[in-house]
Amino acid sequence: MIILGIDPGLAIVGYGVVDYTRGRFTTLAYGAITTPAHTKVEDRLATIFEKMTGLLAVYHPQDMAIEELFFNTNITTGIPVAEARGVCLLAAKQAGVNICEYTPLQVKQSIVGYGRAEKKEVMMMTQTILGLEKMPKLDDTADALAIAVCHGHTGCSKLRDFYNN
Repeated sequence: MIILGIDPGLAIVGYGVVDYTRGRFTTLAYGAITTPAHTKVEDRLATIFEKMTGLLAVYHPQDMAIEELFFNTNITTGIPVAEARGVCLLAAKQAGVNICEYTPLQVKQSIVGYGRAEKKEVMMMTQTILGLEKMPKLDDTADALAIAVCHGHTGCSKLRDFYNN
C-alpha cells in the first residue's frame, strides 16, 4: 500500500510517500510544498492544491494520512493552516484517495510507543524505521514521514478492513 503522509501548513506542506507492504516500509519520496510569504492567501492555497494534485497523480497513493489540527493558544494563526489542510483534503478526495487523520499524540505513540515523546525521539525512530541515512532538514517533511509510518502501523491493519466492510 502506498501512503502519502501530510503535515499541513500555509507556508510549508511537508509530505512523505512510503510503500508499506508485508510489514516493511520503503521510502518513495519526501519533500515540501512551499509558498512564498507576502503572497495572497488564495494564491498560496491554489499553489498547494496544484502541487498536491501533482503528487497524487505521480504516486497514486491508496491512503493519505494527515495530521489533525491542534490549537494551543492562538487560534488566529491556525486558521490559515486549517485552510491549507482543507485544500489538501479536497485534492485527496477528488483523487479518490482514502483519508485518515492522526493527532500528534497518536503519531508519537505509534512511532515511539509513548505519547509524550520528544520530537527528536520521533525523528530518530522514523529514520530507523524507514532506513534513512539522515532525516530531512525540514521538520515539516520529517513530521509527514512520521505520519505516514503511523498510518502504516495503525491504519493498515486488517481490523480497519473488518470495520469498514
